[in-house]
Amino acid sequence: MMTVAAARWLRDGERVFVGIGLPSTAANLARRSHAPNLVLVYESGTIGSKPEVLPLSIGDGELAVTADVVVSVPEIFNYWLQGGWIDVGFLGAAQLDRFGNLNTTVIGEYARPDVRLPGAGGAPAIATSAGEVVTVIPHSTRTLVAELDFVTTSGHLDGGDARRRRGLPGRGPTVVITDLGIMEPDLQSSELTLTKLHPGVEVDQVTQATGWPLRIADRLSRTDPPSRAELDLLRELKAAR
Repeated sequence: MMTVAAARWLRDGERVFVGIGLPSTAANLARRSHAPNLVLVYESGTIGSKPEVLPLSIGDGELAVTADVVVSVPEIFNYWLQGGWIDVGFLGAAQLDRFGNLNTTVIGEYARPDVRLPGAGGAPAIATSAGEVVTVIPHSTRTLVAELDFVTTSGHLDGGDARRRRGLPGRGPTVVITDLGIMEPDLQSSELTLTKLHPGVEVDQVTQATGWPLRIADRLSRTDPPSRAELDLLRELKAAR
């Protein structure tokens, strides 16, 4: 459900900076279903990739072979991303807080971490400069925490208009999609608010799986279940690898 919900969030014709894994699966599902003109941009410098199989990494040759053009990594970041040409940045994380800030660096103390994670990669630049950020993350008290062990990537910082005051050009996180539901930032406080529940999920499940007192929208709704066509396309994508 999380992959399908994330795919639905993308609009036809948008330029999407895609990470490997679930973001890539969702973006390719969107391109094969309701958004055939979606432009997939990967950190390795491929623009307009149309992979027949899901890439294993940003260096997968399938991305370059099927791309409209391949540019250097500095050009991707300095011209395309920081130049304002990317509509959506698609990110995941190990931890997320109530303002959509992300941790992909360490779990535990930095000097002596319980787990050392892959690190930032291009995420801080994506979160700063993309027009908006879509985040996908499994929903549990281990991942949605009151305080990050390390702030790797800025979301809405400490809330409110903090991004504008710090001069960050992009809108930041506009949605967080989990396996239980969808959260969107409050227009005033920028604090994440539960706006949709996935089929079969109840509010108590979501609040108990969240590491802070989660705000619930007055008009809480439900996501539509995956259609047969969406599930068939998703199975085709995964079977092709």
